[in-house]
Amino acid sequence: MAQDRIRITSGNNSVVATLNDNPAALALRVMLPLELPMRDHLRQEKTGKLPRGLPSDVRQRDFATGTLGLWGTGDFVIYYRTGRVPLPGIVILGEVLDYVSIFDHADPVTVTIEAVD
Repeated sequence: MAQDRIRITSGNNSVVATLNDNPAALALRVMLPLELPMRDHLRQEKTGKLPRGLPSDVRQRDFATGTLGLWGTGDFVIYYRTGRVPLPGIVILGEVLDYVSIFDHADPVTVTIEAVD
């Protein structure tokens, strides 16, 4: 699978991201389009519950600004800061190609995630 591009829209703002070539990212791609309520967590990320779990894959603890991750099997995460998570870590789903500053606030958001043709 070539890297798929997705658009994540929040209000009047949107960012483009690429999805990685792994089973979890492929399963996310099949779910699109999605509307997902997300809350702020630890002032480093927005987290939202997916309608169903994704397959697990290799996990890592470090993340960078713009990382799209999977915590557990059903929590989609957009990291807007760089950091580290506790074990068992996250599955990396992809990476935001634009500035993720649209998510850098404590307020909850609802995002629309859709494939980019």
